[in-house]
Amino acid sequence: MSTASGEPSDDLPAKAPGALLLCRAHPESVGPAAQLLRERMLLTGAGPEWSVLVPEGKPWQHGVEPVDRVLTGWAGALAVSASWPVLALWWDPDRSGFTLASGFRRTVGYEWLANGTPVGEDEAMRTFAARLGLDPVLDMQSLEQLTKADPGADSRARLRGLIAVLTRAGVMLPAGLSPGESADRLREVARIQPGAEQVEWTGWRAAVRAELDVVEGSAVGAWVRGSRAGALAVVELAAGVPLTVWGVRRRSGGWIAAGVLLVIHGALGVAYDRLRAFD
Repeated sequence: MSTASGEPSDDLPAKAPGALLLCRAHPESVGPAAQLLRERMLLTGAGPEWSVLVPEGKPWQHGVEPVDRVLTGWAGALAVSASWPVLALWWDPDRSGFTLASGFRRTVGYEWLANGTPVGEDEAMRTFAARLGLDPVLDMQSLEQLTKADPGADSRARLRGLIAVLTRAGVMLPAGLSPGESADRLREVARIQPGAEQVEWTGWRAAVRAELDVVEGSAVGAWVRGSRAGALAVVELAAGVPLTVWGVRRRSGGWIAAGVLLVIHGALGVAYDRLRAFD
């Protein structure tokens, strides 16, 4: 929204919470995994090796969980069973930040107050750079600037600075899909992108089938059927059940999804050959 002079207004919608999920994988791999979140999202490409998910719903507006906690749960749920990292970008009227999830490793994140004041740990930025394989000198210098005081950069500008660094890692967000935009604006932009698709829950059978097809069509397929598959499946089941229970107790949809994903992938690992025999 703009004023009569053409300058952006400082109204509430521009400050409303919003979120993006960046996945270091092609959309055909991200779509089946994202189905298991059981949330309606729009999926489109964000560079040669990246995809972006734009939530269609706004669960953080119900007052149960803040946007950062919802996005951390979703990122963890997507990453626990995938071979690619997931970067959650989130913002609300008070703060902005990011969370990087990668497999079973502890998530790493950083945040800024609305005025751009850094409130994260410098070590988190170094871990973030290392996990994404960023340049330890040039990229790290740019990231370190985001951890220093800058009166001219608010929290949304900090996130845009982060995206600028990630362009050197191949991230190319479509024009208009920018941190700080409202959730409604993000959906409008994502929907008109070439090749954009809607991800939504279609039932357990379809979701599991899609996951199997992606695994079999990738280099991971042979490993899933290998001698280590049983051990991994047991680990996933052992971790998934208590995580699901913990998420239910906290009424956390993101962590429930993470636990369910682990249980599903563990069960697939145990019963993989039998599932394929029924085709």
